[in-house]
Amino acid sequence: MKKTAPAKVTLPLRVNGETQEVSFLPHRTLLEVLREDMGLTGTKHGCELGECGTCTVLVDGEPVLSCLALALEFEGREITTVEGLAGPQGPHPLQRRFAELNAAQCGYCTPGFLLAAKSLLDREPAADRETIRKELSGNLCRCTGYLKIFEAVELAAEDLRRG
Repeated sequence: MKKTAPAKVTLPLRVNGETQEVSFLPHRTLLEVLREDMGLTGTKHGCELGECGTCTVLVDGEPVLSCLALALEFEGREITTVEGLAGPQGPHPLQRRFAELNAAQCGYCTPGFLLAAKSLLDREPAADRETIRKELSGNLCRCTGYLKIFEAVELAAEDLRRG
């Protein structure tokens, strides 16, 4: 008996402000579709268990662990990856401050941190160190020791408040 390949689904996904028709197998995660089908490799594979935050993207402004979410669930939602963080004026203040403070060493975890921090600062522009620490606690870094990450988020918050 001949096996048939599973049927792909085709959905419009709105990613970084643009809508694209994407065909993928229905069991694929948002992480897999973003990286492998859409070529947005800024979102990283980490633990694949939802424990490290490396795969964090924003969905309607809220952090989502893309390794745990089926891509099927996101039709009609606004998905933001690290590739969509910069604007026409250049890098987002978080990106600038991370670079200036060397808040990334290997950089593998950085996209997840940037997006989690953006969500926080969008909700709470005057977040203090303790709030930043708590809000970013789902994102793990094996290199930096976190202090420079927290400092970069604080400085970016000041930049955003000043306009």
